[in-house]
Amino acid sequence: MIEALTTPDLKDPDLYLDRAPHDVFDRLRTAQPVYWNPEKDGSGFWSLTRYADIVEVSRNPALFSSASENGGHRIFNENEVGLTGAGESAIGTPFISIDPPTHTQYRKFIMPAVAPGRLAGIEERIRERCLALVEKIPLGEPVNIVPLLSAPLPLLTLCELFDLPAEMWVKLYDWTNAFVGEDDPDFRQSPEAMATILGEFMAFCARLFEERRAAPGQDLATLLATMEVNGSPVTLREFTGNMILALVGANETTRNSLSHSIVAFAENPEQWDRIRAEPDLIKTAVREMVRHASPVMHMRRTAMADTEIGGQAIAKGDKVVMWYIAANRDESVFPDPHRFDVGRGNIQHLGFGTGQHVCVGSRLAEMQLRVAFGILAERVARFEVLSPPRRFRSNFINGLKNLDVVLIPG
Repeated sequence: MIEALTTPDLKDPDLYLDRAPHDVFDRLRTAQPVYWNPEKDGSGFWSLTRYADIVEVSRNPALFSSASENGGHRIFNENEVGLTGAGESAIGTPFISIDPPTHTQYRKFIMPAVAPGRLAGIEERIRERCLALVEKIPLGEPVNIVPLLSAPLPLLTLCELFDLPAEMWVKLYDWTNAFVGEDDPDFRQSPEAMATILGEFMAFCARLFEERRAAPGQDLATLLATMEVNGSPVTLREFTGNMILALVGANETTRNSLSHSIVAFAENPEQWDRIRAEPDLIKTAVREMVRHASPVMHMRRTAMADTEIGGQAIAKGDKVVMWYIAANRDESVFPDPHRFDVGRGNIQHLGFGTGQHVCVGSRLAEMQLRVAFGILAERVARFEVLSPPRRFRSNFINGLKNLDVVLIPG
């Protein structure tokens, strides 16, 4: 046991199955903030657990690459096992796995398209959808809040952005779980099942690609299908890769921040009392919700030259994994970091990343959290969690499969 505690394997998905291992990250941040993690099936990687180190790496894409040809943005090497971790596939490279300046071209197109200020009336439409979802939740009775609110809310928003039928959110939900759940048997039941899911999704993308190119609209799918990068139209493979990125990014962050925050409010009812007493507090409290939840636990880079991080020599070609879940509990940045405190203000957490690859939909995610908890604050006096939720078996997504809870009316 002592050896296991001394040299934790941060890649092992079982480490995250029962809990988010904040104690492990706390100890590493103090004793070994730039920690070498051997791999049974790879070359090993450096783990960064301090806020400042992660910001430094994130803001230097020329030295620390996330390009697919250099391994990509996950611990596993995308150029060896494919984007989904399911082996060789025809899925293209999403722009998260492309370095500047090409990455910058993608962002130039996409960021304005998902900026709330450019999406006329979207907050009111999110509110209408959220109201409809909340009104169907029986107050004072046990419910699983994930399929009733946490999952459908962001995916219904995505259906609007892609101009897809609202009822398609269920299919999008299944697909995204499969894409991020490479280590979870509930999501990757067999290679054959995954091949079927990929085939289904790729057929959907092929139809959507052709439809949007033939009859362009004002939606995000049209933008992804018709943009030109480096002077050339995007291909179907590139479109498919970016569709996966949009699905995962739009779903997992908002969904799991919402679920984790309900747990946090159940454990800290005085914080919920503050939200109900000071509704304007939600505007900045959503940042604390994402910090505390850290729904995306890591991103990876590859060193393109010999360098140094936090006094530790890093060799050219070494993998460098940035643990956002650790940096968001860095006591040098966030006093009393494990405390859930909606009064922290307009904090600069790393829940959406930072630097060149900061999440393009972060403001839209915050809007949905703000709307959802604003509506809940009008109806719910307390959250009571009935049993520990089942967690994703994943070193990437800090996800809850279910959340059995009672919403106490008041």
